[in-house]
Amino acid sequence: MTRIAQISSAAVDRWSGVALRLIALINTLFVAMVLLTALAVSARAEQPASAACTGENLLAELAETEPETHARVLAEGADVIHGDAILYRIERDGVAPSFLFGTMHMTDPRVTELPPFAEAAFTAANTVVIETTEILDPSKAQMALMSRPELTMFTGDERISDYLSDADRARLQEGLSERGLQLALVDRMKPWLVAAMVALPECETARKQAGLEILDIALARRAEASGKDLVGLETVIEQLEAMASLPMEFHVSGLVETVALGERIDDVIETMIALYEDGRTGTVWPTLRVLTPEATGDEGGYAAFERTMITSRNRTMAERVTPLLEQGGAFVAVGALHLPGEEGLAKLLEDAGYTVTPVYE
Repeated sequence: MTRIAQISSAAVDRWSGVALRLIALINTLFVAMVLLTALAVSARAEQPASAACTGENLLAELAETEPETHARVLAEGADVIHGDAILYRIERDGVAPSFLFGTMHMTDPRVTELPPFAEAAFTAANTVVIETTEILDPSKAQMALMSRPELTMFTGDERISDYLSDADRARLQEGLSERGLQLALVDRMKPWLVAAMVALPECETARKQAGLEILDIALARRAEASGKDLVGLETVIEQLEAMASLPMEFHVSGLVETVALGERIDDVIETMIALYEDGRTGTVWPTLRVLTPEATGDEGGYAAFERTMITSRNRTMAERVTPLLEQGGAFVAVGALHLPGEEGLAKLLEDAGYTVTPVYE
């Protein structure tokens, strides 16, 4: 039986819309993947620093095993507006053009090395914009967290354990143990925090342990070194408040499911990286849906997640980036999943009167 068949039949009950949404935060929630690096590295320090990535591109396998389904996924992705590029030229009469670039918040060298067309846009920019600049200063980020401890920790008598059935407790304990963690040590952490710690492949954790930076941080460092203005669109607190606003049951279920995925997370990440390299941001969700059909079964939960973590933040980003676009010469780098779709950042800027043109080379 092929891996695709295994995923789409007997093992599909191990996947859920909750788990997929939390995995997707690797691309939508900047703080979770950066702020927690020290925690993840410390907790999993026993992992070898040279751990090799082992994930496989499930979409490529789907092309061989189920070509009709593969074609349907690609067609669905092609229908997503602004879903076929990671760089867009943003123009309006009277000002210099700016660029909107989709990032992947990871250290993988396939992600961190800008393609030539994006490198040219970055080099020419006067201003570089990322999701939040506070993450560049660990002490500042820590101070922000200390001011709102309830966003990352249970500050009363609650624990993650309080929300677990006996079966889920056993699954969580086993999954955490496999990652060198104990439930007792993380029980007072908010579940999304723990999920962010474990939803990374070992190779990604190893690169972070070795001091490699995600693309967004690398771009910000380069901007500062070259004398460009550096601007953030959100604060650490705003990002954490968005996460914390979702129901606790959502977070706990997501943690249990994410841990239960085990090494399968590596395949999901590898598939997403492959799509990112091809610029097919609009194909990410159709791919995940077909590989994990149960992800379509929680429409209410998915809608809440999309509204809170993507749509609402897109509107905030569009509003705050407009003055910078009016100045011209900006290079705006945000998570790639913020770009595509009818309520994506590219379309919002288009609706605001800008000419939005994809750049492929």
